[in-house]
Amino acid sequence: MLGVALFFIGAVLVVNGVGLTGRIEAKESAPFNFIVGFLTLFINFFLLTKAQTNLDFLSIAGGLLFSFTYLYLSVVQWYGLNGTGLGWYCLFVAISAVVNAAFTPDLIFSGLWVLWASLWLFFFIALALKKNLAFLPIYTILIGIGTCWIPGFLMLFGKW
Repeated sequence: MLGVALFFIGAVLVVNGVGLTGRIEAKESAPFNFIVGFLTLFINFFLLTKAQTNLDFLSIAGGLLFSFTYLYLSVVQWYGLNGTGLGWYCLFVAISAVVNAAFTPDLIFSGLWVLWASLWLFFFIALALKKNLAFLPIYTILIGIGTCWIPGFLMLFGKW
């Protein structure tokens, strides 16, 4: 299931990164953000029914950080909001992702959490603090491909 989630998170990050360049209008990205947010929400709620350990619940909470990010973003895009609230949520997520990295026993996933935390931190800076980060579109695309799409594909092929 994680492979499916990461595969589509990678896709939505690429779409959002391209959107940040101005090549895709926000309202055009909103449905995909909603679909991916809902997909990951569904996956995490399903996993919640099977969770037994604190690490299971930590993993689900981490997954829900993604779900709520894309659901929130879809609302911001659909309604043309300025995203300040989403930016402050991204700060919460960035901090939570660092904590998740610290308590994830798998070193590779810890590294992924640190990279995801950096992306959420940059979105906090861009959205809440209204700073122009020229590198953010390409960084979003690279994070999407390198930390989500490729690992998701590898998981789906049983190579991870």
